[in-house]
Amino acid sequence: MNYLKFDKYQLVNLEHSLSKEILRTNKSGTYSCTTLTGCNTRKYHGLFVCQLDELDGNKHVLLSSLDTTIIQHGEEFNLGIHKYPGGFYEPKGHKYIRDFSIDTIPKTTYRVGGVVLSMERLLIENTDQLIVKYTLEDAHSDTTLRFRPFLAFRCVHDLSKENLYAEKRHGNTVQGTTHKLYESYPELFLQLSKKNEFIEIPDWYKNIEYTKEKERGYDYHEDLFVPGYFEVPIQKGESVYFSCSLEEMAYPENIETLFRKELHKRKKRDSFHSYLTNASNQFLVKRKNRMDLSAGYPWYDGVVTQTFVSIPGMLENDTTVSVIENILDTQVKKLSKGLFPKYWGVGRYIYDTMDASMYFFVALQKLEKVTDDPARIWKKYGKYMLEIIRAFREGTLHDIKMHSNGLISGGDGSVPLTWMDAMVQGAPVTPRNGFPVEVNAMWYNAIRYTQYLSKLADESSVYKELELLSPLVKRSFRDMFWSEEKGYLADNISLDGTKDWSVRPNMLIAVSLDCSPVTREVEKKVLSCVKKELLTPKGIRSLSPKDSRYKGDSKGTQDKRSLAMHQGNAHPWLVALFVKSYLRVHKKGGISFCKSILNEYQKELNQHCVGSISEVYSGNPPYEPSGAISQAWSVNSLLLAAKEIREVEYKYEVTSV
Repeated sequence: MNYLKFDKYQLVNLEHSLSKEILRTNKSGTYSCTTLTGCNTRKYHGLFVCQLDELDGNKHVLLSSLDTTIIQHGEEFNLGIHKYPGGFYEPKGHKYIRDFSIDTIPKTTYRVGGVVLSMERLLIENTDQLIVKYTLEDAHSDTTLRFRPFLAFRCVHDLSKENLYAEKRHGNTVQGTTHKLYESYPELFLQLSKKNEFIEIPDWYKNIEYTKEKERGYDYHEDLFVPGYFEVPIQKGESVYFSCSLEEMAYPENIETLFRKELHKRKKRDSFHSYLTNASNQFLVKRKNRMDLSAGYPWYDGVVTQTFVSIPGMLENDTTVSVIENILDTQVKKLSKGLFPKYWGVGRYIYDTMDASMYFFVALQKLEKVTDDPARIWKKYGKYMLEIIRAFREGTLHDIKMHSNGLISGGDGSVPLTWMDAMVQGAPVTPRNGFPVEVNAMWYNAIRYTQYLSKLADESSVYKELELLSPLVKRSFRDMFWSEEKGYLADNISLDGTKDWSVRPNMLIAVSLDCSPVTREVEKKVLSCVKKELLTPKGIRSLSPKDSRYKGDSKGTQDKRSLAMHQGNAHPWLVALFVKSYLRVHKKGGISFCKSILNEYQKELNQHCVGSISEVYSGNPPYEPSGAISQAWSVNSLLLAAKEIREVEYKYEVTSV
């Protein structure tokens, strides 16, 4: 039985099915993404989208879609679907869909009269290759399949338009064709598992419309090139395999063997936890001996802060310690002047974030808990920990520095230095220059954790130095940020001492740390404030609805969405922090409430990106998803929250026995 399944009535209803997207990725950075019906609604959608380091490091849509036609008795039934201007869909292949399910991989079943055809898609784990399996489940007459590839050969952020420069001629390979629309691109190999005929009919399909881009305020019409089509006979019970790859298969008869081998690696998804674990693993990317995380799909590369935030949750699924260490090893190579770059990718790194360095310590704390080997943590990462602390104390880029009271400030307001980094018309929406509350709480956490490891390692000079600093930071933090009258922590303090009392979730980050500078009583009051003003069924709001700047709707143009991102959007990644603190304060009594929070997300698995969790949700009911359709720290936060609940359940179950 499938945990997530859609019937024909849901699938043929385009209003329902076009809002639900399917994402598959592999560890080489390639992905496949479209809607339940196969109708692309974003420029980021594509059947075969590759990260091309040799070109520009961006992801590129090579094969946008593959229309499949069933032919019997001279009649053609096209299973594809594309939208054109005027609300016109052609062809209307969605009307033949009878079933969609995800067990180990996505499977769509079509029925045309007495013909039943299933389609399964699978990305090869470590190479740039997609295999689509077509099985003729039932038929009563001779049947032929026709495959018509729609080629784009463009960056995911752009759109293809008809032009005179595209190379329309195709090359030939064993049981297939090769294509290279533009000189700078690699060759694309399209091959079938059995002999077939390719009919060359080069043509541009113009003005294919992407409704999601229209909603987002971008250009939303594209011209795609179709070089012709493949035709292949198929018998009842037979499977035909279609391969799309950047490498030629010398023996395409082996496509079936490769498909079976790869399918055997996939794990069954039959529960909330198994879907989250699968989604978590989809963010892993290994390119040229570097292991990293994609922050989200379909448009993100890596965001270093989000990578560190994701690591604790990843350690709660089946991600191995060696993989996590590889990710950390990749990141520390980029450390410069105590700072990590905001993004990873190909090209020059920009060091404009002050909280990524602090989240590095949080990731190490979780790694140490899992490995129970503090000596190894210090041996591998101690020098980087000390480099960060030294740089923040002495001062580094963007005027990030420690003051005489032991606290950290940074920025001049022109560049946002924390995770609240949305920009509108070149200016930060929430600049937060000065003393951000969570940065200073994590600064204390970093000092205390380094102090702990240095003592175990018998690094007496380091320990003594930090032993003098940590009480000062703790005392200054409480004096500056806490208000007994208000009952919560200031979000930010400017250099002139002006305090920003906006009710934001950054104070939740501050109280949730393993080494927090606040008392348990303060943590309890902060949680009460967050629960009352920020908690929603889909995450923690980035600003209280009582604030005049609050934006509860996340729809509209890029500027409107950026204004809402940290001025009202609800963020799932903060849920783990809330659950951790809530259980720490309420213990056994908080289990039921925390479980109810996670139960809301079980409903979400079949709403936006099937089997995953979105980047953000609107702050107002009905809490609609927005941003990237599948986000690493959203998914991993829920895995971590579930682990926190299980640990408390186990603790009190054991205690009561």
